Amino acid sequence: MDVLVPVDDSDCSFRALGFGADMAARYDADLHVVHFADEESNATDAVVERAQRVLDARDADADPEVSTNVDIDVDVRSGGRAGSEILDLVDERGYDHVVMGHHGAGTIERAILGSAAETVLRSEKVPVTVIP
Repeated sequence: MDVLVPVDDSDCSFRALGFGADMAARYDADLHVVHFADEESNATDAVVERAQRVLDARDADADPEVSTNVDIDVDVRSGGRAGSEILDLVDERGYDHVVMGHHGAGTIERAILGSAAETVLRSEKVPVTVIP
């Protein structure tokens, strides 16, 4: 089994990473961690370093990856776009399960901002565990 955990700089995505690492260990699955960005920067480095600390604390065997092959406009509905990029990666690499965080935004916030987790869930392409 291959488990994908997309991370951003939010606390909920790192809680999801901890859950995903534990899940992968429990089911002897391969863990894959990805951060989507339009380009690598100090901010992406910080996300990867934080992800590596979470993985090291759980003795997980995974290397966080930064995917810059995306065109994400962070100013306009990036949640839906990030969700589409996650689904594209699921299709390309054949992941069996996705574990991701969700900010817990209400109906109005989701309508305005979109939600990567909601996009992945609604696709029904792959089982998803959402961690608040």
